[in-house]
Amino acid sequence: MRGGPGRHGAAGQHTEAKVALVPTRLSQLFVRTLREDPADAEVTSHRLLVRAGYIRRQAPGIFAWLPLGLRVRRKIEAIIREEMEAAGAQEVHFPALLPREPYEQTGRWTEYGDGIFRLKDRKGADYLLAPTHEEAFTLLVKDLYGSYKDLPLSIYQIQDKYRDEARPRAGLLRGREFSMKDAYSFDYTDAGLDLSYQKQRDAYERIFQRLGLDYVIVQADAGAMGGSRSEEFLHPMPIGEDTFVRSAGGYAANVEAFHTEAPAARSFDKLTPLEVLDTPDTPTIQTLVDLANLKHPRPDGRAWTAADTLKNVVLALTHLDGSREVVVVGLPGDRDVDLKRAEVAFAPAEVEPATEEDFTRHNTLADRGNLVKGYIGPWSADGPVLGSNRDGVPSSTGIRFLLDPRVSEGSGWITGANTHGKHVFGLVAGRDFVGDGVVETANVLAGDPAPDGSGAVELARGMEIGHVFQLGRKYAEVLGLKVLDENGKLVTVTMGSYGIGITRILAAIAESNNDEKGLVWPTNVSPFDLHVIAATKEPEVYAAAESVVAELEAAGFDVLFDDRVKVSPGVKFGDAELLGVPRIVIVGKAVVDGNVEVWDRRTGERSTVPLGDVVAAIPRD
Repeated sequence: MRGGPGRHGAAGQHTEAKVALVPTRLSQLFVRTLREDPADAEVTSHRLLVRAGYIRRQAPGIFAWLPLGLRVRRKIEAIIREEMEAAGAQEVHFPALLPREPYEQTGRWTEYGDGIFRLKDRKGADYLLAPTHEEAFTLLVKDLYGSYKDLPLSIYQIQDKYRDEARPRAGLLRGREFSMKDAYSFDYTDAGLDLSYQKQRDAYERIFQRLGLDYVIVQADAGAMGGSRSEEFLHPMPIGEDTFVRSAGGYAANVEAFHTEAPAARSFDKLTPLEVLDTPDTPTIQTLVDLANLKHPRPDGRAWTAADTLKNVVLALTHLDGSREVVVVGLPGDRDVDLKRAEVAFAPAEVEPATEEDFTRHNTLADRGNLVKGYIGPWSADGPVLGSNRDGVPSSTGIRFLLDPRVSEGSGWITGANTHGKHVFGLVAGRDFVGDGVVETANVLAGDPAPDGSGAVELARGMEIGHVFQLGRKYAEVLGLKVLDENGKLVTVTMGSYGIGITRILAAIAESNNDEKGLVWPTNVSPFDLHVIAATKEPEVYAAAESVVAELEAAGFDVLFDDRVKVSPGVKFGDAELLGVPRIVIVGKAVVDGNVEVWDRRTGERSTVPLGDVVAAIPRD
């Protein structure tokens, strides 16, 4: 293709034309600020990003991006791209619309349940809007590579994802459409995967440090992604949707991944026999503990507590085939079932508390024993009601009975006797009842011991901003991604997956960088370097402002110029505070004395600067 004028000189020498920076004039910028908060805004970032004209709601969990929002988003993406390339990853781009077949092969077409958007084309073929792209990346590498000499490989994309959130909330923090950077590494040895994983993990730390985001790296559950090692980068914040734990000794984990150490088994030899006692009007743990201390005190003089009771919680699982199963979880009475932990424990089934209909349906089955609400327990005088006895005799109800790790062999409990108004005292696990398995569903409490022995944990809230997985060979095995090794033998490739929520990060930065007046962006992601205000209507002020803007642009600053003639100074200042450019240059009446004012929104500091020294007065950070 031949070059046109400005591309080559008369002798054909290449001369790259330079495009001068042009200030963005607020009078022409596609933006409208709002004085009132949007009615559906739940969190600060949602409220301010809409009011400042960065995003506009299209539907629940779906937003349009306006010029200001795109400027911030692209700056975040630029930092991520720089660090991905520094880590050796190459950029690709996949469609958001993908066929059903690869997801069918991996089982995720079904596993995602109602969590994804499914659609058909005019010929009736099934498609989905991709919630994630493991299958697409795996098949692309399979199509192009076949030797160990091609590996290691790391590739990534920045692409929109789609998930049918039941309750989209908090603006960009939990939406149905969101932008992610997802990277994937491909190695043929486990040692290679470890190296690739560490490169990505290190790159994430650099990204979040450059973005000025505090983060905690926590052990996490891999969920539907599968794989072995899994870590989340959480940004601590009170409105975060994730609860995590950390100890003074360095342990940190998402509550879903927290592991409870089971107490050592104890001998039955010196334990007293169980005893069934009257406990009328005690359908709750607290009423039971109060009555036990009043009517049936402990022989050793210690008061009974909720931790001495065995709470039996009835849950309903909806499996992928649509069937519904009732299960009972036995846990200490000072604990509650954490549904997020339960979802991990019973994945991919959906979990919810059992309903009255579930109780009725079960108790009307002629061949099954009944559950007595308020007095449920694993034992009765007629035989096991849940789980089995030590001789292996199964329960009469046929319901799976799963135990918290604290309900260890030899531990004694107060629990329901499956008769109204009666509880069993001294019921011993392993002697008087046996569960069908162990499950981690109990909530984690501050003061619980960290599983690595590093001390007691504290609880905090955080928002996930990044997640790294060692997927291993799960997807490569199913989709047939193999390469020839040094000996000419076919080996299955091992993979890593690394995601960063770009739109979430933008919201997190907005959530952490604001004041009562509006946004206050960090300089490296701000939509503009400087916001120049012509603060009065006098022609000489506008002329001086134009001169200041031209000088700043010539010095390489990206400038937003509030040149609106018919807008009052108060509105201009209010908009400047709302939009959040961290440095504001005010050209006002002081120009008659040859001065302007430089305002740092981050510190609140204002300084008077001679017109000729404006460029020198602006730090290059």
